[in-house]
Amino acid sequence: MSMPYLAQADEQQTLEWIDGGTFSVLLDSEATEGQLTVGRFRVGKGEAPPFHMHTREDEVFMLIKGSALLWAGDEQMEMTEGGIVYLPRRIPHGYRITSDAADLLMIATPGGLEGMFRHAGRDVRTPRPEDFKLDPVRMAEAADKYGQVVLGPPR
Repeated sequence: MSMPYLAQADEQQTLEWIDGGTFSVLLDSEATEGQLTVGRFRVGKGEAPPFHMHTREDEVFMLIKGSALLWAGDEQMEMTEGGIVYLPRRIPHGYRITSDAADLLMIATPGGLEGMFRHAGRDVRTPRPEDFKLDPVRMAEAADKYGQVVLGPPR
């Protein structure tokens, strides 16, 4: 039986992610009985994940603030503030932030994708080592473990 679940800001986990950006787990699969993951990226200019596809979940991105170039399959699109995109599983995609900063809301269904970020990211509540960098081996391991297929470098 589904139950309502409220996650106040101080209960949400924030992880350091690619290029010093952050990913906040707003709702995880445990809170939603596996139905979805909701997260928020706060990133800087040039942030771009590898070109990839999801094998397990459909994904929705909303650009709350900023601008980006988006690739879905062979198509390149410009995404502006307030834009939203639906990315069905198995559709290769990627993006590159073109504004100085961006704020993106991400919804993935079914849930579970937060595990990849938790596996490879650094919880910002822990002290940041002076020479910290995301470990590419651990990131590849996390992608594989959570059904992500890296198809190429960032675009």
